[in-house]
Amino acid sequence: MNRETALTAGAVGIVAVALLVAGVVPGVLADPTDRGPLPPGRVDIADGLAIQPNEVSGETTTLRVETRLSHRGNTAENVTVRFRAVDAESGFVETTETVALGNLTEDGEIPVRADLTVEREGGYRIETTVFRDSERVDSGRTTVSGLDALTPAYARTSVGFTDSDVLPPVAVSVADAGDERTTLRLGASLTNRGDEPSEDLRVTVVLRQAESNLVAGRTTVDVGTIRPGRTATVDAEVAVPSDYNYYVDAVLWKDDVMVDTARTTANLDPQRRISVDETTEDVELRVEDFESDDGRPQPTSEPEATTDTSSPGLGVAVAVVALLVSALVARRRSR
Repeated sequence: MNRETALTAGAVGIVAVALLVAGVVPGVLADPTDRGPLPPGRVDIADGLAIQPNEVSGETTTLRVETRLSHRGNTAENVTVRFRAVDAESGFVETTETVALGNLTEDGEIPVRADLTVEREGGYRIETTVFRDSERVDSGRTTVSGLDALTPAYARTSVGFTDSDVLPPVAVSVADAGDERTTLRLGASLTNRGDEPSEDLRVTVVLRQAESNLVAGRTTVDVGTIRPGRTATVDAEVAVPSDYNYYVDAVLWKDDVMVDTARTTANLDPQRRISVDETTEDVELRVEDFESDDGRPQPTSEPEATTDTSSPGLGVAVAVVALLVSALVARRRSR
């Protein structure tokens, strides 16, 4: 066998062995187009966190939080979003909610929502964290405060006392003026600021004597239906002792829940006058005027005035001083 034949046979043998190995062991011959494992797609927060109260009770409120994720590129596996409410003052975690989105394959934005129930007081820091296959890839935060100002569902109503310079929330006039008791006519002005007729409401009016804060009269009246955008007046009468000044407090109730208040004054004392923003002063008060028997005032008895010319505790002192002065004068004259 010549040399050329031997080299040719060797080359053929090597090729045959290579083909045999490639057929038996897959992957030995690399695909020139194979670039290895594909990198995961990009996932991040595309929009800021939106927060709005969803449910409000007496102690807690449920916040509906929403954000949008942006996905670009290859498949992003096992994507989750964690929402967390942290107390703004103490730094304690109040509640946590996690939303699982699974694998993201399509390019675009995905809305993500969750409900966080927190105490209805103070403020919170709402944190948003995005994970891709347990790896943190993006995060954001925002704050919310003043939750105690939210009105619970049971106390919501579109009706309230009228706030106008022309029409006061509570008007007071004299219906009957007597020597001992005066009957006041009270008119509470209510406005429906909503889009639906008013529900069952009632108004309680309390009159307190200005200087003592004693309750002199009280009455409660039902409120009829008030159409949307309309104003109605609820009338009541209360009899109180004459010659006193009173604070008139009106309370609007919805199903035993106080939903609005208003205040005015009634000046029946001709010597003194009060206003809503005025401080009180100490004056003589006869409590008997506010006691009643079958609705009639009790007579007030005043002690007879007496005159006492003596000065207890000063007589002995004055006598001693007089003796000392007389002794000094006599001594000077003897000289």
